[in-house]
Amino acid sequence: MNDTNNRELMQELSSEKTELRREVGLFGGISVLAGIMIGSGIFYIGGIVLERSGMSLGLALLVWLVGGLVTLMSGICYAELGAMMPKAGGSYVYLREAYGERVAFMSGFSNFILGSSGSNAALAVAFSSAIASVLPGSGFAQNDIAQKALAIAMIVLLTIINIFGVKLGSTVQNIFMVLKMLPIFLILVCGIVMGGESPSLSIIPASNPRVFEIFGMIAFGVVATMWAYEGWTNLNGIAEEIKKPKKNLPLAIIISIISVTVLYILFNYAVYRVLPYETIVSMIEGGNYYLGTAAAGSLFGNAGGIIVGAAMILAIFNSLNGCVMVFPRTYYAMARDGAFFKGMAKLHPTYKTPVNALIVSGIVSVALVCARDLGQLTSLVAFCAMVFNGLTFYAVVLLRKKYPGMERPYKVWGYPVMIVVICLIMVGLMINTFQEDPVTSIIGLAVPAIGLLLYELVFKKSREAVINGEKEN
Repeated sequence: MNDTNNRELMQELSSEKTELRREVGLFGGISVLAGIMIGSGIFYIGGIVLERSGMSLGLALLVWLVGGLVTLMSGICYAELGAMMPKAGGSYVYLREAYGERVAFMSGFSNFILGSSGSNAALAVAFSSAIASVLPGSGFAQNDIAQKALAIAMIVLLTIINIFGVKLGSTVQNIFMVLKMLPIFLILVCGIVMGGESPSLSIIPASNPRVFEIFGMIAFGVVATMWAYEGWTNLNGIAEEIKKPKKNLPLAIIISIISVTVLYILFNYAVYRVLPYETIVSMIEGGNYYLGTAAAGSLFGNAGGIIVGAAMILAIFNSLNGCVMVFPRTYYAMARDGAFFKGMAKLHPTYKTPVNALIVSGIVSVALVCARDLGQLTSLVAFCAMVFNGLTFYAVVLLRKKYPGMERPYKVWGYPVMIVVICLIMVGLMINTFQEDPVTSIIGLAVPAIGLLLYELVFKKSREAVINGEKEN
């Protein structure tokens, strides 16, 4: 590539020109990202983290902090990439520029079949399960078909809402973000103020393990927090619809991750203020990790179950709407490049949303709802994310070498050491997942391989035609 073409490509990648509508402001960006991150896991992941921390309350809070810092380190990589290239598609765009068309297509295809569509399906199923949990003994709670039907209906409803403009989808996201935070803050504030316990915050478990064993507990606990922090990558997918993306996108990512980290730490501390330590140990030993639910019950009696149920339902709905909104932008970006079905690049003539990509994404998500259960869906999503997130982090290094002159309104802190650390963490998580769940891992590797074959057989020529056309222009 000669210098002229290189400069033109850098200008195009960094340009804020778009056929989409920039209607998402800073608060909207925070609402999308934090809304996706804060789900029902806030009520039960804390129990898993505490178990992995040797039942040390102080160590568990430290684990939440470390998990938040790891997420923040990861998020600032996306902040640099998103501010540098404010384009729809998020990681697909960064992988394309760093590694080439094939790796980018494998990522997009894997998300289309497993990662993104699987997240939609998992959240929709979790939404139905949350409804069933507040209606124990009802016909709905005992009817799996009815629960799957509701999950499908939610995907269809939110797909339709997001077809009618990113502004409408963002407004729904903002409203439900505020609504779901009300019961969560109620439990948090009342727990800290009204709780009668004085929890010991020593980071040394009662078993008095050696120092290296404590570090092992921290690492094992951080893996559990990753599901609670999941979703931090998703704002970049709608970068072309964010106002002033070079400023607002990095700000939204950093503010969201820091805010969610503080929320998780304070929420778990509030639980410790309400529940006696012996009760917490007894619950976890009995396999009941819903400490947040128990704390709400202790604070508000029978109304506590209603408060938690409402919070879970609103949180999952908020997360699902955010995912339905952002994921199809990747398929739109791929189709615009000639690397996916041409019809997926179509924008609605009035609302300027990727209407076909939204519809097809909804169809695949519905198919996964029918085919797999919640546990299988979440495992597939997690492994798929690990593989391509690791590649995206290292893309920061490659793109600094490839485009040294490109404007970078925001840069990764502690470069390049932090990039190496994050990549090593991802590799460790992948190895651990492969050991614990080889079937899911094999599926997670097989789908990108199928995607590569599909690219060579179906999309290679159309992508090359787009590239040649760009060169001629």
